Amino acid sequence: MLIDTHCHLTYDELRPQVDAVLQRARDACVSHCITVGTTPADAVRALALAAGQRGVFVAAGVHPHHAAEVSDADIAQLADLHAGRREAADSDVPIVAVGEAGLDFHYDFAPPDVQERVFRAQLRLACETGRPVIIHARQAELRVCEVLSDFPDLRGRAVFHCFSGDSELASRILDAGHWISFTGVATFRNGEGVRSAARLCPADRIMVETDAPFLSPEPVRKIRPCEPAFVAHTARRIAEERGSGYEQFCELTTANAVRFFGLPIGIGGRSSIGRSEPGITA
Repeated sequence: MLIDTHCHLTYDELRPQVDAVLQRARDACVSHCITVGTTPADAVRALALAAGQRGVFVAAGVHPHHAAEVSDADIAQLADLHAGRREAADSDVPIVAVGEAGLDFHYDFAPPDVQERVFRAQLRLACETGRPVIIHARQAELRVCEVLSDFPDLRGRAVFHCFSGDSELASRILDAGHWISFTGVATFRNGEGVRSAARLCPADRIMVETDAPFLSPEPVRKIRPCEPAFVAHTARRIAEERGSGYEQFCELTTANAVRFFGLPIGIGGRSSIGRSEPGITA
């Protein structure tokens, strides 16, 4: 079985059909997924959505695109959500990570200094809560590594999601002790640099994701929106690149996700949240 370690089930493309989306994921042997809130308000929606679903976990953070929109009160609300103070979200679903958080120098939706201030606030929250961090870094990977170096407690607890660099950049990230997660970009015709990074990545620090509703992988790249079921295509291609059997790679990345995020999934993939349903295993 597989875990989609990064998707956005609250986005308009997926939320109205979330029951069908998750059933298709189970049919594709994707047993669990992590839906990522990109603002405190989005995290509240994610918690509400996950409360009604089996096998859905939540990450909560502020995407760098939204850094200029959030106030100190919003950051305080984010901390409250991580602490379990959830008056606005009637949910006991565990939050398993801070993020996605980071820097994006490709777009100018927020000034770099504002992005970094909000990023550092979330890294402090991760240190306080003991949770791992999901990193968004676009044309900012090296600066993100520099900022992370100021938080030594997070070494080994940060994953660069949706990695789109090459093996040289991957080496810099891995040498700093961080993890890498791969999306459908690894299946694209022009994705050889990403595939070279996937071949390089150590077995104990690699994960797979969709970033749904974005980045549908080959051979379903023309299908929109992307959804968690499609992570199987990414896993299959990376397994081939690494010279690994598909089932072996699925077992590897599932075990890595459980370990990295501390997911409450036991033997046989039974989640400690929600009711038991047939067909959902890890």
